[in-house]
Amino acid sequence: MLTKNERKLVPRSYEQVGDMIIFSDFPKTLKNKEKEIAKSFLKQNRHVKVVAKKTKKFSGKYRLPQLKILAGENRKETIHRENGIKIKINPETSYFSSKSGSERIRIAKLVKPNEKVLIMFSGVGPFGLTIAKYSKAKEVHGIEINPTAHRYAQENVLLNKAYNVIPHKGDVNKIIPTLNQKFDRIIMPAPKTSEKYLDLAITYCKRGGMIHFYTFENEENFDRLKKKFDKFKKVQLIKTGQTSPRVYRICLDLKT
Repeated sequence: MLTKNERKLVPRSYEQVGDMIIFSDFPKTLKNKEKEIAKSFLKQNRHVKVVAKKTKKFSGKYRLPQLKILAGENRKETIHRENGIKIKINPETSYFSSKSGSERIRIAKLVKPNEKVLIMFSGVGPFGLTIAKYSKAKEVHGIEINPTAHRYAQENVLLNKAYNVIPHKGDVNKIIPTLNQKFDRIIMPAPKTSEKYLDLAITYCKRGGMIHFYTFENEENFDRLKKKFDKFKKVQLIKTGQTSPRVYRICLDLKT
């Protein structure tokens, strides 16, 4: 049993992916109580089948965590449901953020009929699937270098019957030129690396098209950041999540 003081230390924030709950970490003082806490979460949440924690945070070539199962079924694959779509995923082998669901639907509802859309670093396909469901886009191309994430993206296209979504495996620098076209809208949902690919996006975005560029920034630097992109016809800054006090994951909607 947890003491009153120990109960106060139980993390209140976690990510739910499908029927999995994933904790970022536990205080050291609770190390011997992790499994007990995890079992209590299973009892309290009948839709949760797996409770895990990150033993290593996002790292490596594909920005992946390492997960340790604390309670429940011995598996790491699940089907996550958001905005009326199904996303099959193993969050240890493919990067995914369930916290970006509202941002994905925001973008999807901006897409106009017959647009050709490109998603760089598309992962298991959540942006493309959402766009396919909530817009009349002509084509949605997703490019992902992680072969496991690409395989899940292919499965998710079939799972959702989103046949206008076309997953491509490989490096965006190599794949985009082979598509031999320009796009009405380009989405860049990789905040840590997007900036070095911005020129590539500009090259393959139609004049008057939109680029959705994601990054992390301190709130006090928002005005300075917008000025940095004043070469675009229109710059709109959207907060899409908070990572620490006054630091946000943001999207810059850029009109070319």
